[in-house]
Amino acid sequence: MFRDNNFKFLLLILVVISLVSFPVVSWATNYQVQPGDSLWKIAKRFSTNVTTLQNANNLNNNVIYPGQNLYIPDNNTANPNNYNTLKQQIEDYLAEQPGTYGVYFKDIISGQSFGINADTPLPAASTVKLPTVLFINKLVSEGVLDWQQKLVYNSSAHYQGGSGILQFSVKEGDKLTLRALTTQAITVSDNIAYNMLKSFVGKDSIANYMREIGGQTVYPEGKNLSTARDMATYVQATIDFAKNNPEGRRLLDDMANGIYNEGIPLYIPDGVTVAHKEGFVWGSPGDVGVVFGSRPFIVTVLSDDIEDPDQGFRNIATITKMMYDFQENL
Repeated sequence: MFRDNNFKFLLLILVVISLVSFPVVSWATNYQVQPGDSLWKIAKRFSTNVTTLQNANNLNNNVIYPGQNLYIPDNNTANPNNYNTLKQQIEDYLAEQPGTYGVYFKDIISGQSFGINADTPLPAASTVKLPTVLFINKLVSEGVLDWQQKLVYNSSAHYQGGSGILQFSVKEGDKLTLRALTTQAITVSDNIAYNMLKSFVGKDSIANYMREIGGQTVYPEGKNLSTARDMATYVQATIDFAKNNPEGRRLLDDMANGIYNEGIPLYIPDGVTVAHKEGFVWGSPGDVGVVFGSRPFIVTVLSDDIEDPDQGFRNIATITKMMYDFQENL
């Protein structure tokens, strides 16, 4: 039984990474690189751009070679206006909903994106646990930290109720590994685990890392606020990290197996992997993640002044389903 579980766990990781690194591209044209070709020449020939070609073929630079097969996105997928219809659909839906929503969408293959109130600072709640845990994963991958390193629980510094299971079991002086704490911070959104991690690496170090990977609104005036655009940046950084690091693949797997699924995954069909991190403080439900459909996309939604949190999460789910249906129909 144990071996079966390990096999299923490994299989899920491989499926997630294969979708990230080798997305389904049945919509694309197949082109074989000829001597003298460059990405710029190929992009010009097919009326697209170098960045789109790099994203579609998982290229980290401009190096190509004769005989290499490239996927060429069609003109519609390379056109930023292609998503105007989807954006308008979401805007019309949100216009009928109370409260404020910040939304960001990004097609992983083409890199096309759009935002709605994407730069409005809104409560990040527990979504901020994602860049924190990503930072620790990075330090482990660099050999600065070790997963088996143990942190000591101090109730006066670390206790917090709300999400998580440690509040019911941990005792003063208990030692927990980084591996256990990061897993619980993501899968059950454990507040005590997060507080222990944050105290260990330092809030300032976390904030500096968030800025380093592209965050613009990072703890303004010390408040736990962020934007939909920044959260999408952190999700993209998680995907990029997972391409070359086992730690990142495990982080995506944790995100795909959390216990809270009222937001992004709610209306997505069974069998489609959704790696995400929900967050909630009263009046401000949020969710950030990536949907690995046949055309994967990043979606981040933060909110404020939401009277009915259940409806707020359903609104996030509805927005995501609009994105999913649009992507599947391209």
